[in-house]
Amino acid sequence: MRIAHFGHSCILVELHGTKVLFDPGTFSHGFEGITGLDAIAITHQHPDHIDPNRIDALIEANPNARLLSDPQTAAQRGERWEAVRAGNVLRLGDLQITGGGGRHAVIHPEIPVIDNTVFQLGTTDDPAQLVHPGDSLWVPPVQVGVLAIPAAAPWMRISEAVDYLRAVAPRTALPIHFGIIQPEARGIYFGRLAEMGPEGTEFTVLEPENQRDF
Repeated sequence: MRIAHFGHSCILVELHGTKVLFDPGTFSHGFEGITGLDAIAITHQHPDHIDPNRIDALIEANPNARLLSDPQTAAQRGERWEAVRAGNVLRLGDLQITGGGGRHAVIHPEIPVIDNTVFQLGTTDDPAQLVHPGDSLWVPPVQVGVLAIPAAAPWMRISEAVDYLRAVAPRTALPIHFGIIQPEARGIYFGRLAEMGPEGTEFTVLEPENQRDF
């Protein structure tokens, strides 16, 4: 598996011969010239996960990519977008995509909770080799290989991030969703996750516009 990080929650995953780009939002950069995508996957409608000013150009550059999203985003954008709900299982070549979760984390009791699809990539025998939860703390019911874990968010305390990491207990934890904090402050969040994560989990930081094989 190869993962490239384009800042915040935007990652490009190459797995089983398939390329999937997740959440190209307003805080992400460097994804604009990507071609050859098999799918573009959006966890939810917030602009830091789908930039309305750049998504159309990305789709135009990748005319054969399947467009996958949570149900509300699919309904808003229409046309080619496919709604992926919790429990849905899709195939892209040799890659299996399984929907999970379903709802965004609560931001405030007075703010309506929107759809949020957790995407799990893998195979029938190992369905969660990569998990991108978007803005959700949903725990997959299977062993997780790489968890793209939200490191900082307005809707989340660091204690919740630590507890989520412990509950999932992935083989590798890769922090995302840190475009909202200054680079100088990231060590505070990364340090807590690295020090307080479960035994056996590797915590690794992939800097924006870098890539690594997992």
